[in-house]
Amino acid sequence: MSAKRLSIPLDIADINLANEGKRRTEWAASEMPVLARLTDEFKQSKPLKGQRIAACLHVTTETANLMLVLKAGGAEVRLCGSNPLSTQDDVAAHLVRDHGISTFATYGADRKKYYEQINAVLDFKPTITMDDGCDLVHTLHCERRDLLPGIIGGTEETTTGVIRLRAMAADGALAYPIVAVNDADTKHLFDNRYGTGQSTIDGILRATNLLLAGRTVVVAGYGWCGRGVAMRARGMGAIVVVTEIDPIKALEAALDGFQVMPMSKAAPLGDLFITLTGNINVIDVAHMLKMKDGAIVCNSGHFDVEINVGGLGAAAKKANASRDNVVEYIMPSGRKVRLLAEGRLVNLAAAEGHPAAVMDMSFANQALSAQYLVKQHHKLSKGVYSVPRELDERVARLKLGTLGLSIDKLSAEQKKYLASYSHGT
Repeated sequence: MSAKRLSIPLDIADINLANEGKRRTEWAASEMPVLARLTDEFKQSKPLKGQRIAACLHVTTETANLMLVLKAGGAEVRLCGSNPLSTQDDVAAHLVRDHGISTFATYGADRKKYYEQINAVLDFKPTITMDDGCDLVHTLHCERRDLLPGIIGGTEETTTGVIRLRAMAADGALAYPIVAVNDADTKHLFDNRYGTGQSTIDGILRATNLLLAGRTVVVAGYGWCGRGVAMRARGMGAIVVVTEIDPIKALEAALDGFQVMPMSKAAPLGDLFITLTGNINVIDVAHMLKMKDGAIVCNSGHFDVEINVGGLGAAAKKANASRDNVVEYIMPSGRKVRLLAEGRLVNLAAAEGHPAAVMDMSFANQALSAQYLVKQHHKLSKGVYSVPRELDERVARLKLGTLGLSIDKLSAEQKKYLASYSHGT
């Protein structure tokens, strides 16, 4: 089918890529059994009937399967990308051609195009927002405030977005309730740790073909994502250094067996630097000027602000594209600093992002949170909410079931004991 024959609004790279997108999306679906169960359930109950969901997410095969669950539940869906370098153009084409889902996402979109695509998603007056990084919500609150009265609630996928939303809520700026999907245990304990850990290393290796064994890897940030990356790097034989600002997380990293030091001390030691903090200029020009010849820097936090890329370009004498997703900067000393994926998410820009099996749980939380908002939005005030514990546990139980695993249940006697304060030693 040609793009001209499609009657839905869209902005994609090439409709002719749809066959490849279909093949890859179906492969991902084979690793997402929890979403498959929810799809069957949603087809019957239609919990999202009448809702218009505006989604700003990484346009990947896993996200495509989430879109199909939402559509099965009766929602009308529009999708745009949450990062210009994470969009998989074949997946966008597949969603448009084979499922009639209006998609506005193109790999490599510049800033102007990126926000045009966000606004196109908002043009159909959504009732629910589904965000990854808060760009959709921020645009809505700053530029499209006329749409706010029609929105019953939203969800947020990632740590950085939740931080921004909590800042908005604290300032009284948030106009509707949003569920922090990132904070669900079945999201951050697995997606952030195992997903980010594996996919970040995957992106680095695809971009560089680097041997990690024996190299010094500096991990900036020891949240769940940093834990995952540090664990995987050590597993491949790297010497791992952690930098932190939080004394508790720093202590945890030390007791987990990692070296802990400030970035200023780590800068001359590292062969590979990975940022996962959600903050700005975690690797600054002063650090990069100290780095050894051939040091590699990359980011696996949501936004491309963690490495001072502009400052690096200004400080360097010259820059060369040495491989796909690798730019080599020649510093005044003659040493080379190699930047991966323009400082954007290396796991999505240079690889395929998280494995589908872990996104199965994250996106099950998204679907169930959307259902929860439809049922409960009238009881919720403006603010940021955790995924209800019962939904979190339901996702875990579904995942256990798909793995063929079962667990114990409390007996009546055990329940009574836990609810009592009369039993002594």
